Amino acid sequence: MGTQFTHNDSLQITREQGFPKELVYEEHLKKPFTAGDFKGREFEFHDKAGLRFYQAPPVRNFLIENRDGKWLYWGLIHVLELHLDYIKKTVSGTFRITYVNTPDEMKQAHGLIDRDPETDFFG
Repeated sequence: MGTQFTHNDSLQITREQGFPKELVYEEHLKKPFTAGDFKGREFEFHDKAGLRFYQAPPVRNFLIENRDGKWLYWGLIHVLELHLDYIKKTVSGTFRITYVNTPDEMKQAHGLIDRDPETDFFG
């Protein structure tokens, strides 16, 4: 008997789950964002399915936007706070952006980190 917890190094969320509305890929291509653009800001995510933990600061986690099942690797974050809902089996929390990938790094990230052709945003 017990509860299954997952330990993640990637926060992969949709816009509905709280992916930052400020991070728009098409805008990033025109004028790339940097972590400095978000310095001191905290972002919230909510209702991520599954009971899970993330790497604690100062260890990084990857920030991934889930766009209809395709993953876009935006950069690195520190997860600051988690709230586990044991009834709904979901997790919510806050994070801070520590690094934003350049558009070229975004194109390389999936191949270096993930390699699942089903989730490749650029595939």
